[in-house]
Amino acid sequence: MLKQRHQLFVTLLGLTDALVVALACVLAWVVRRHYVEGSFPSLAGFEGLRTLAREPLVLFAIPLAIASMRMFRLYRPWRDRRLFAEARQVFNASLSTIVSLIVLLWALGTDLLGGWQGGVQVHVAGLMLDAGRIQLLALAIFLPLCLFTERTVFRAVLRNLRRRGYNLRHVAVIGTGRLGRIACRTLDRNSWTGIHVAYFIDHHEHPSRTLDITQRPVHAGLAQLEATLEAHPVDAVYLALPNSRASLVPGLLRRLEKFPLDVRIIPDVSPRYVPLSMSINELEGMPILSIRENPMNGVEGALKRTLDIAGAFAGIVLFSPLMLVLAGVIAATSTGPVIFRQKRVSLGGEEFDILKFRTMQHEQDEQPPAAWTTRDDPRITPVGRWLRRTSLDELPQLFNVLLGDMSLVGPRPERPELIARFREDWRGYILRQHVKAGITGWAQVNGLRGDTSLRKRLQLDLFYIRHWSLGLDLKILWLTLFRGFVHRNAH
Repeated sequence: MLKQRHQLFVTLLGLTDALVVALACVLAWVVRRHYVEGSFPSLAGFEGLRTLAREPLVLFAIPLAIASMRMFRLYRPWRDRRLFAEARQVFNASLSTIVSLIVLLWALGTDLLGGWQGGVQVHVAGLMLDAGRIQLLALAIFLPLCLFTERTVFRAVLRNLRRRGYNLRHVAVIGTGRLGRIACRTLDRNSWTGIHVAYFIDHHEHPSRTLDITQRPVHAGLAQLEATLEAHPVDAVYLALPNSRASLVPGLLRRLEKFPLDVRIIPDVSPRYVPLSMSINELEGMPILSIRENPMNGVEGALKRTLDIAGAFAGIVLFSPLMLVLAGVIAATSTGPVIFRQKRVSLGGEEFDILKFRTMQHEQDEQPPAAWTTRDDPRITPVGRWLRRTSLDELPQLFNVLLGDMSLVGPRPERPELIARFREDWRGYILRQHVKAGITGWAQVNGLRGDTSLRKRLQLDLFYIRHWSLGLDLKILWLTLFRGFVHRNAH
């Protein structure tokens, strides 16, 4: 029954997606016809329907979009995933649809757009684009926007139904210890998933307690597992066994094969040992649980790199006059090179030479101690002190970003000798190297700069890695404009 309901929802969602894709195509076509070309054809009769199906590319976009959304797993159950995760997949599917559509038009001929070549020419951001390309550009904007709006409304409707007691998924939790209680409370807090814990099954052969757990009954122990599931049917079972009973999992999975229900395993791993998001992959039928991996692989990583290159190039062009002036001031007020190079560590533990404007006396810069600079460090020059307070000494790192050593946003790079010390004293510190080091970061825009709490800085760096997204990078860059340059902790 549960699978039938899921198929019904998938069918309805697929039909709604098709209508929304058609709407986005028509909107993009209207932009082209009405606002660019200034001529709108008649849609009356059969010829009008033919025009509406041909020029807006509806017949091509719908199957490509549905295939892309299936490829990005947007028709699988999303009860236990946040809206943001779905929005990211919607964006990826939309991007895939647009790229596929461009390739298809190139292969079949551009005349499918109803006159791509020789049409009206429009200036957009200094480029000369014809009406057909304007239509594709509009579609690239409307498609993810319309699909995300539809998915948001769809979720809101489902949440409302679940609050009223409809579309609930009843589950049983096997395990009455700490992990089972955590699983139940977590599902209760996230009621938007529609997952309702109906009862517990003790992870011992016979119930070790008769009292209810989190207001749910403990129906039986493992000895009565089959009888309990037959007497109290559920849609799914969550295995939340403590590590001391982990050897029972293979046998329980064999016993649960007798029942047409979903089975999920909650590993007994403390979240403090899993600072990064987990994912499950498969290789020739062998499941692989990934505890730690770079969250910026794939399309997201390519988009982040694109942002880095564009931002670094724009920053170099914008700040080049200022950097030339600062270089002259440094050279005139103290002896030594203008640019200071120092070994730092970035992605995967790789070392690189970070570039900064020199802010200290050259002789003392050559052998810096393995410690952070203090607020009244006597080695800092008068000009260097001002550069540090305004963070302008970091500007040459735009070249590090352009070369690929760093990113615009990420944990600040640290020196190898300090990392060797911190990795032993601070659990999880080495996880900062799962992403590229950055010029600015979540810790920096929250005021943790200079000689501040290492614990808090590490917590914010790991928060950034766990919750990374292109939107979060853009937010940090925006906050950097107001909090990233001048700050009381910058010295």
